[in-house]
Amino acid sequence: MANLKELRSRITSVSSTMQITSAMKMVSAAKLSKAQDAITSMRPYAEKLTQLLQDLSATLDDDANSKFAEEREVKRVLIVAISSNKGLAGAFNTNIIKKVKSKVAADYQNTEVELLTLGKKGNDILKKTLEVYKNDNAIFDDLSFENVSAIAEELMQVFVDGKFDKIELVYNQFKNAGTQVVMDEQFLPIERFETESEKQLDYIFEPSKIEIVKDLIPKSLKMQLFKALRDSFASEHGARMTAMHKATDNAKELRDDLKLSYNKARQASITNEILEIVGGAEALNG
Repeated sequence: MANLKELRSRITSVSSTMQITSAMKMVSAAKLSKAQDAITSMRPYAEKLTQLLQDLSATLDDDANSKFAEEREVKRVLIVAISSNKGLAGAFNTNIIKKVKSKVAADYQNTEVELLTLGKKGNDILKKTLEVYKNDNAIFDDLSFENVSAIAEELMQVFVDGKFDKIELVYNQFKNAGTQVVMDEQFLPIERFETESEKQLDYIFEPSKIEIVKDLIPKSLKMQLFKALRDSFASEHGARMTAMHKATDNAKELRDDLKLSYNKARQASITNEILEIVGGAEALNG
């Protein structure tokens, strides 16, 4: 059994760790509330925009569809891997890294694959085994639609220029504080939409339907990327809050066990001292 000094030192250390994890949990909870409100409020708009685009593009001829819908032989693929800049978030970053690696191994064995990594943690690991086209960690310092739009425009441009034949997003979708789902979405080319033949569109178009679709597609792509980043941002804080909650509980349990061991060791030490005193007194009397 460890001596009393060592146990006291370990109790102090575990207590300090518990205070840190508890503080991190509260910080993540506060950030999660704001991030959750942001992703919840924008989802109806993003879904409605997608639905409108589906309704309109399904009624257009192939020639009228945007250049962003052009399907080519897939020779070069760009995967946008969205992770975080900080750790201590459980399996949040690990799940993204595993998904990207498994996807490359399963779907693109004979295809040239490059990565656009958004987040330091994913980039640090993925760059060791895969080719990183570009890394942007600063996006999470100011996660605004304007900053995300710049990245989306760059993605659209490299696709139109033919540098990549397919672009996909891999990110954590926020469900709740304890649940994040790894998503794999096709970004470009945009998937062709199909609607029921009997569905009638009750819209008045001004200007023409084609011009509206061409204007909606870039906006929809920007919104898709922005929603993915917002989902990932909220998922990160949810995962970290959950991880720090578990870490705090584990530290408390360990501290209680150490205190019990310390009390037992202290009791044994006191008992031994009493026995030594009694034994010495008896020896003197004898």
